[in-house]
Amino acid sequence: MNKPYTAERASLLKTASGVCAAAALTIAVALQPAHAADASNGKVLADSHNCAACHGVNLNKPVSPEYPKLAGQHADYIYWALRQYQMGTGNPNFGRSNPIMQAQVQSLSERDLKDLAAYVESLKGDLVEKK
Repeated sequence: MNKPYTAERASLLKTASGVCAAAALTIAVALQPAHAADASNGKVLADSHNCAACHGVNLNKPVSPEYPKLAGQHADYIYWALRQYQMGTGNPNFGRSNPIMQAQVQSLSERDLKDLAAYVESLKGDLVEKK
């Protein structure tokens, strides 16, 4: 019995089992169904968080010029803006500093944020793209 060979073999088996575990995890994650954002749940969230109180009727008529029109905005932009409010000033590279918005989004999950963003994008708004 050759001890160095046994130690080398044990090391190889450990490495192989680690690679197999990583591959299994990657496959398991890849097979998870992607969550399609649910705009109807986004509407429920927008209503329950009273977004219209600041952003106005259909999120398109803000009560103050300081507040943005949201209706029709791209969902990915809305999602990341809301995530940045969740991060707050704890991460100055990514966070947004607005105490009202930070309070509004703290209880929301990432799925909720995506649903809310899908709802905002589905609304007809005054936003136009420059050509």
